[in-house]
Amino acid sequence: MSDNEPDKWVVVRITRKDCPVIHKIFASWYGGYLVSDSWKLNSGIVRVYNEGNRFVFDGRSGSTYICHEGTYGSSGYGYDVLETMIERAKQNGVSIEILPEDTDFLHLDFDDNKDKI
Repeated sequence: MSDNEPDKWVVVRITRKDCPVIHKIFASWYGGYLVSDSWKLNSGIVRVYNEGNRFVFDGRSGSTYICHEGTYGSSGYGYDVLETMIERAKQNGVSIEILPEDTDFLHLDFDDNKDKI
């Protein structure tokens, strides 16, 4: 289990024919002089709650993502990675969609994520 507090984040919806929808956090961090930008895709959201100006997403693996409301989006590097992921997924019959910032994350159905990858 780990806590992650990304610099930028988006929620993606992953769909595939004959499989339940799954939602995941795509998180990105800015690098610096000695460290490159980085990203993570969580294991699947199982629960979300609001703590003031941030959302806390619990993942299937036990990790937690603490995501500030004003930081929705991704770094340029993160978007490049995500776009590549989206294109490769299409080749395998999988759709990855970035949810809009004004999505009501507190009321998405995450129940299917509890048993899926």
